Amino acid sequence: MSSTESADAVVVGAGLNGLVAANLLADRGWSVRVLEASDAPGGAVRTEEITAPGYRSDLGSAFHPMGYVSPVLRGLDLGAHGLRWRHAPAPLAHVLPDDRGVLLSRDVDVTAASLNRFAPGDGDAWRRLAAEWQRLRDPLIAAFLGPFPPVRDAARVLRTLGGPDALRLARRMLLPATRFGEEEFAGEGARVLIAGNALHTDLPVTQTASTAFGWLLSMLAQDVGFPVPEGGARSLTDALVARLAARGGTVDCHRPVTRVLVEGGRAVGVVDAAGGLVRARRAVLADVPAPLLFGDLVGHEHLPPRLVSDLARFHWDDAILKVDWALSSPIPWTAPEAREAGTVHLGGDTAGLVDFGADLATGRMPREPFMLLGQMTLSDPLRSPPGTESVWAYTHLPHARRQTEAELAAQVDRMTSVIERHAPGFGARVVARVVSRPSDLQARDPSLVRGALMQGTAHVHQMLVFRPTPGLGRPDTPVERLYLAGATAHPAGAVHGAPGANAARAALAREGRLGGVYGAGIRAAQRLVYGADDSRGRVLAGR
Repeated sequence: MSSTESADAVVVGAGLNGLVAANLLADRGWSVRVLEASDAPGGAVRTEEITAPGYRSDLGSAFHPMGYVSPVLRGLDLGAHGLRWRHAPAPLAHVLPDDRGVLLSRDVDVTAASLNRFAPGDGDAWRRLAAEWQRLRDPLIAAFLGPFPPVRDAARVLRTLGGPDALRLARRMLLPATRFGEEEFAGEGARVLIAGNALHTDLPVTQTASTAFGWLLSMLAQDVGFPVPEGGARSLTDALVARLAARGGTVDCHRPVTRVLVEGGRAVGVVDAAGGLVRARRAVLADVPAPLLFGDLVGHEHLPPRLVSDLARFHWDDAILKVDWALSSPIPWTAPEAREAGTVHLGGDTAGLVDFGADLATGRMPREPFMLLGQMTLSDPLRSPPGTESVWAYTHLPHARRQTEAELAAQVDRMTSVIERHAPGFGARVVARVVSRPSDLQARDPSLVRGALMQGTAHVHQMLVFRPTPGLGRPDTPVERLYLAGATAHPAGAVHGAPGANAARAALAREGRLGGVYGAGIRAAQRLVYGADDSRGRVLAGR
């Protein structure tokens, strides 16, 4: 027999963004119910012992520089709920095919010295970038992670730099990472640091705007490192859940939502798989990819035809193939830089990274896989027994083409061979191994469609006002009081909580003193984007 419950807000999905949204609403006195389909909260921010007893593996995100500096997460004071950050001796190393290594340290002098070994003078060029970053960091991060459009924070960046240098910064952000490396550095060391960090997204290093991500992650690594939550990424989720519980919010796991109830163009609640109804008095917030939310939970009959058409063009980011290892001892790297770095990039010089991107762009299985590898026990001794190491590595695969089991197995062999080439004896240290195919990642977290970690491409055509479809860059949807709270909304993926925070702010604004004005403004803008009438010939949400 189905039951009926109610709350001020229902949050669909207990990923990090959903939990951030729930906490911000609870802070304002709203009653909040979070419904999660999986067996535990966190989405891609989870940790389990999947390889061997005592070895903790992060199932999705692992290093969290964006979370560490996120104004949203800092404002939640998660340290009061058990969150502690740990650091490896250095955040990042990139090992080239010839086994030369370049080290990115939190000490700029160490980084500069490593770069100068590739080309004298590159260390000073890096120092100039790091000094500029210190001037720009706070307003730039606020502009990137805040609601769109970032009028106030963009003005702060403009005041800091002045008009001409702000234009130069905008040009830099639009450069391909390869071009930026050529303009700023003479040596391969600095160039591969920027290009390798760009490949934390799905942007090829020759693609417009890949510098924006490569530069951002490089400067964060130099500034704050690549920190990890003590005990595993799950500790970040646990802190959010504990904080929410202290404010009366609840998280129900094993409770998949099958439908968002829409009445008169307004979201009024959700139905779960057992037929249970949870009424939402004020808002429904969805930490669910937009194509799944609108196609499966809402239904196209409640949407403007133009939005339905745009959703058919939604561009997922690359699929991911991930391997977790339990090792009897640390990796025996021959490049000394890799022995002290929490994150290691493997599998390409600049030319190799260009080839890697070209393979993905044309749907080919990359012949030389570029890998991101995490040495988790080096970063946090709680991740495995003393003297051992918990390690993962992942590489990108074409998203549009499903790979056969034989192709995936061959790619895992290539990944292992690359590590063995730079660390002879690696294989002899393997205690246990778990391979996570794209389908496995999706089975653990339905939001990771075929292992798309960012829940949508980082290409310019699907960022800002184009995310998730051409629109306002806002969490508001054409269904009144239904808000996008996940990574398919601006400002996209990474563990920073901004999409959830932006959705919560929108819901609070709609229910606030000027809520009528806010709602009228959103509806007017949506009419411009989607047309004056929906498929049933009636005015868009709010009729």
